[in-house]
Amino acid sequence: MASNKLKQGQHGGVTGSQTPLTAKAQPPHHHWVWVALLAVILFTGAIRLRLLAVPLERDEGEYAYAGQLILQGVPPYAQVYNMKMPGIYAAYALILAVFGQTHTGVHLGLLVINTATILLLFLLARELFDPLIGVVAAAAFALLSAGLSVQGVFANAEHFVIFFALAGILLLLRALDQKPSLLLLVSAVLLGLAFIMKQHGAAFAVFAALYLLARELRRRPFNSKTFVAKAFLFLVGVVLPFAVTCLLLWRAGVFEKFWFWTFDYARKYVSAVPLRLGLRALQKRMTRILASAILIWILAGVGVVGLLWNRQTRRHALFVLGFLIFSILATSLGLYFRPHYFILSLPAVALLVGIGAASIRDLFARIPVAFVARVIPILLALIVLFDAVYRQRNFFFVMGPTAVSRKTYGTNPFPECLEIARFIKKNSTKDERIAVIGSEPQIYFYSNRRSATGYIYTYALMESHNYALKMQKEMIKEIETARPKFLVFVNVPTSWLVRSRSETLIFEWFDEYQQKYYRKVGVIDIVSRNQTIYLWDGSAVAYKRRSRYWLLVFQRKS
Repeated sequence: MASNKLKQGQHGGVTGSQTPLTAKAQPPHHHWVWVALLAVILFTGAIRLRLLAVPLERDEGEYAYAGQLILQGVPPYAQVYNMKMPGIYAAYALILAVFGQTHTGVHLGLLVINTATILLLFLLARELFDPLIGVVAAAAFALLSAGLSVQGVFANAEHFVIFFALAGILLLLRALDQKPSLLLLVSAVLLGLAFIMKQHGAAFAVFAALYLLARELRRRPFNSKTFVAKAFLFLVGVVLPFAVTCLLLWRAGVFEKFWFWTFDYARKYVSAVPLRLGLRALQKRMTRILASAILIWILAGVGVVGLLWNRQTRRHALFVLGFLIFSILATSLGLYFRPHYFILSLPAVALLVGIGAASIRDLFARIPVAFVARVIPILLALIVLFDAVYRQRNFFFVMGPTAVSRKTYGTNPFPECLEIARFIKKNSTKDERIAVIGSEPQIYFYSNRRSATGYIYTYALMESHNYALKMQKEMIKEIETARPKFLVFVNVPTSWLVRSRSETLIFEWFDEYQQKYYRKVGVIDIVSRNQTIYLWDGSAVAYKRRSRYWLLVFQRKS
């Protein structure tokens, strides 16, 4: 279907005689394409299946806890304060409802989303170019998006953003040469959902809008009525998910909190990192990401060159380069450059990898020996992909779930939170509250116990803004009012990110509060990446900690 459209010149293609690239896209039998795509999906799916039990990290814990609350009838922002958009909470609620309220269920949901995204990227590349580019792009994305360097086996919001963005962009391409239609509206709605998953998704909606605008302005003959109708339809579709979200949150009585956290506070958050520190973080992250699959990234570079000199791929240079630029903008928002942010750029990079492979194929097509001309480019593509697998062989095939967590996040207490939650769940009833003094929301999810405070993260309390002290006082008041049965204090620097100018009221209050109303019932001492000591009840009282990183569990006195 896509190849027939290309023959007709869709998406800026040529009309009349068939180009060499298009001719190559029409073999009599191309079942190999679907076999290769299935092999890619099964291979990376097997990697993810092996690591389903990897402990949740903090963002996953937040999303899972918020999703769990939604399933219990509690709207977002009522008992969870954070700047994340509510779409990711709703997506997690759906995953938990389908696959179960466990960390393995969360990662099974990610496997489904990632598989769908691989398929969408293949369809997008085939729509623009040909099946070879589609298969290579899908394979490159599948490997890169599972990589340790981008924290790919963790169900971060970026996976959900690109799923909706790619779906919206694919439908947009198919709606371009039609009259204003339902297809265009659905495309825009999907792009609007990408934003509802995370603010970074707005970059893809802007890219799609500009591409639609450019295509319509270049159309001959230009029809102003069609142009206005398409622009209006697209705008309505993009805004619709946000408008519906605002209406639902307003009816749930949490709109003010939603707006404060996702816009007012978020504006301060994204402007907090100086350019110098942002560029330093970018260099550090890119060094690791490039090293994990260097030949794939080199082939992407070949794709950039091929996009410009190869006559068959140049016709879509505007789309691919625009997609790449806006993907980079999405990744760069706030200049934080956390590893999983780079997932937002991977579809565009993977497209370039496919174009690079096709450019090499077209060069070898000039060799008079047909067998050599076909086989050598395929072998080169396989070598590039095999190199990425080989470089991460220990991660892909050897390391267990806990080892992957440690390799990715060091001594962050993610494996330990499972044990803490088991103790709390065993020694409390479902209606009793708990409070984590630190940023480990996964404890709430694992234990299926509600937080005594909406501050499931303490990062905002440590930041240098005029909300910090007010937030600390509000957290203290909420905990004292709820009188939780258990308190968990986290003495891990990355759970706080204390700064030199951070307010310290919360620490002073906690020392006094826990001594007055609570007794120590648990010590979790993270001695090293490979050793954690757990002590409960009486044995926890006299234990002398051996590490700088530890957690304490307190139970309210009778």
